[in-house]
Amino acid sequence: METSIKNDILKLSGSFLIVLLFAAIGSLATFSQIPTWYADLIRPEWAPPNWVFPVVWTTLYILMALALFLVWRKGLETKQVKMAVAVFLVQLVLNATWSVVFFGLHSLGGGVAIIILLWISILANIIIFYRLSKLAGILLLPYIIWVTIASYLNYAVYLLNP
Repeated sequence: METSIKNDILKLSGSFLIVLLFAAIGSLATFSQIPTWYADLIRPEWAPPNWVFPVVWTTLYILMALALFLVWRKGLETKQVKMAVAVFLVQLVLNATWSVVFFGLHSLGGGVAIIILLWISILANIIIFYRLSKLAGILLLPYIIWVTIASYLNYAVYLLNP
């Protein structure tokens, strides 16, 4: 019993560390660009205020880490869990890549392309997680909702800033 609790604590901590690592990569590319480059872009009237983004992303990263933990704790011995974790890591890489491409490289069109791939990978992630843990799949629903909004915002900014 005690070993199981220790393993869960390690997996929970590891889940948060993995997500935090990718969140940090995205943040490094983003934060310095908000008051400068991003502030100068034409955005649609419905664009959320800047303060909303860190609040939403912090919440989403917490939910992602918890979802990863719920799947990882089932054990990496099974093919399904290995595949689910791999899909999760792909979407995390795409998540960080979007920030680097959109904010770091100032590529609005590249951002559109990456966020479409990100959305698809999140959907795949939800499906594969849900099959292993209904709660893990459900925890990712706010993520795909937000990325749907972000996709539309990215596309709108792309159209408004030729």
